[in-house]
Amino acid sequence: MKYFFQGLSLLSAKGLRRYVLVPLSINLVLFAVAFFYLLQQVGGWVEFLIGFVPEWLSFLSYILWPMLVLSSVLTLAFTFTMVANFIAAPFNALLSEKVELHLSGEALPEQGFSGFVKDVPRMLGREWTKFVYCFPRALVFLLAFFFIPLIGQLMWFLFTSWMMAIQYCDYAYDNHKVPFDKMRQQLRSDVSGSYGFGMTVAIASMVPFLNLLVMPIAVCGGTAMWVDKYRGSHYPK
Repeated sequence: MKYFFQGLSLLSAKGLRRYVLVPLSINLVLFAVAFFYLLQQVGGWVEFLIGFVPEWLSFLSYILWPMLVLSSVLTLAFTFTMVANFIAAPFNALLSEKVELHLSGEALPEQGFSGFVKDVPRMLGREWTKFVYCFPRALVFLLAFFFIPLIGQLMWFLFTSWMMAIQYCDYAYDNHKVPFDKMRQQLRSDVSGSYGFGMTVAIASMVPFLNLLVMPIAVCGGTAMWVDKYRGSHYPK
């Protein structure tokens, strides 16, 4: 939990504020687009899906309406979050790099604009790897969310928390070219730390207005976690 709040404090740290601006702007724009798109479309989506319910089951419409609205919101939120992370990936990686420099005093090799541009394809490829890992699992847990009362909702929250930990801790790992599987293995070996951070990010993502700031806060927090807990195992003194 402390790393999320450390990330919040780092947003205003001297030398970091300008690197926060781009991912924050991307998050604000995409959240605004998603919100207005949802307001315009969700009614039509639900009516379309309700149209497949047989006449003799029409009484179920009162139950299906809230479920379909919620599923539409979750699906759209998941989609726009993945899009936002993909678009912002190079800037989040740059923010992570500067946070690590701020905390550790050690710069990455090939630091600078040319190194950043050269690494953009790798950063985007890493986001695709995360998407391939996440998407099929998300479908399974989303089905559990709707068809297994209480347990399904808990499973969805735990899955979301795990993905938040992977998403926002990974920028520092990727900056050091640590393989995706090795990153997951290391996070899995520290269950309480990974889930504690991921759950905090997941809960903050549900809080209006705070969720607009979650992306840069979580990048800073995940990088602080890397510096404190994981960096030493890759670069022993």
